[in-house]
This record gives sequence, structure tokens and C-alpha cells, in this order.
Amino acid sequence: MAMQYGETLANSGKAYVDKNINKWISFDKLKYYFSVDTSYVLNKLRIILFPYVHTNWSVHYSKAEPAPPRAEVNAPDLYIPSMGFVTFILAIGFAFGIQSRFSPEQLGIVASSTLAWLVAEVIVYLLCLYLFGVTTEVSTPDLVAFCGYKYVGMILCIITGLMLGKLAYYACLTWTSVALAYFLVRTLRLLILPQAAVDGIAHGNKRRNYLLLMMAVFQPVMMFWLTAGIIGYTPPAIPVLHTKA
Repeated sequence: MAMQYGETLANSGKAYVDKNINKWISFDKLKYYFSVDTSYVLNKLRIILFPYVHTNWSVHYSKAEPAPPRAEVNAPDLYIPSMGFVTFILAIGFAFGIQSRFSPEQLGIVASSTLAWLVAEVIVYLLCLYLFGVTTEVSTPDLVAFCGYKYVGMILCIITGLMLGKLAYYACLTWTSVALAYFLVRTLRLLILPQAAVDGIAHGNKRRNYLLLMMAVFQPVMMFWLTAGIIGYTPPAIPVLHTKA
């Protein structure tokens, strides 16, 4: 009797938690964004870093019945952004170790600030969509995904800068920034400018064009902002003590 009562209570508690959490987070929807495989990840990374060789940018499924990202390489995902975020923090920790300034507290501050910048970016984009009166098929998880793809280039920039120096860092930053901006324009214009999906020409109004341009340009700016201080770090000079003869 006690076991049956305990099981009933546990099931009721689980149902209550699931009901209230689903008001804010749809786990079924989140599972869709993590439904990837190795082939999708490799192809997506190739498109992010070398978008100029990719020709077909349309999404071949209806939003009403979305296929998982592993079945559509042009669909956004959250696996690459989340793994990119973790790898980026690890790369910064490695850089701090090389520069003899590593500490768990410092790494925690960097991780928190990086996450805060990501949240702020998404909020700004949502606010712009609202203020501009733009109705699109871009959801909040989509925005998180598109904002998170920059971590791929940022990781390469940090590794390149640590291995080859500042000049190589800026060369890598230029390539990955331009590639990301091109990737975002080609991907987002089919969502923000739906007319572009018909004939390949963006016929949207000025507000939509400005929003698309802002989203494409702001990501490379954030890439520089979040990585320049790591590569450009100069250790403090150690004072030399002069002894009297």
C-alpha cells in the first residue's frame, strides 16, 4: 500500500514538473535540434568555413513537418553551437595555460561572459524583429544556432594565433568572418526575405534588409571582440631590482 502510494506520488510529481517545464522549454523541440549525425556535422562545418562552394541553400521540407537536421544540411542545429561553445572555453583555458595566467576563476568568468554575450545577442535580435514588425520563420532556437556557429571560426582563430602568431590570427579571422557573414546572408535571407526563395532575388522591404545585414555583420564583430584579447595578451613586465654595488 505504501509502495503504491509512493509510486502514485512520484508519477504525479513527474507529471507536474514536466507540465510546468514544458511551458518554458519544449524538450521535444530541443531534441529536434540535436538530431544530427557525423555526416551532417562534417558537411555543416564545411559549409560554415567554405560557404562559397555550397550551391543549394534552400531547405527541402515544410516547417509544418520538419525533418531532423541530419536529413537536411541547411537546417539549423544546436549540436555544433553547444559543442563549439564548450570547445571554445577549453581553447581559452589552453591559451591561458600557455600565457601563464590560468585559474579556474578566470576561466569561469570567461565562460559566464561568453554565455551572457550569446544571450544578449539573441535578445537583441528578438527585440529588433519585434520593433521592425518583421514576421519570419526564424524561431528563438534558430537564432541561438545561428549565433553559435561563430564559435567554429573563433576556435580556429585562437589555435592559429597561438601556433603561428598575430599575423596568422588576423588572416584566419578575416577568412572565417567573411565566410560566416556570407553563410548567414545566404541562409537567413530565405527566412527573413521569403520572396528570395521564389526567384533567388531579395525583394523584401528595407527593414528586413537592414535586419539581415545587421545579423550578418554583427557576428564577425563578436568574433573579434571575444578573441582579440586572448591572442593580443601581453604579460606584465617584471620589474628589475637593482642592487647597490
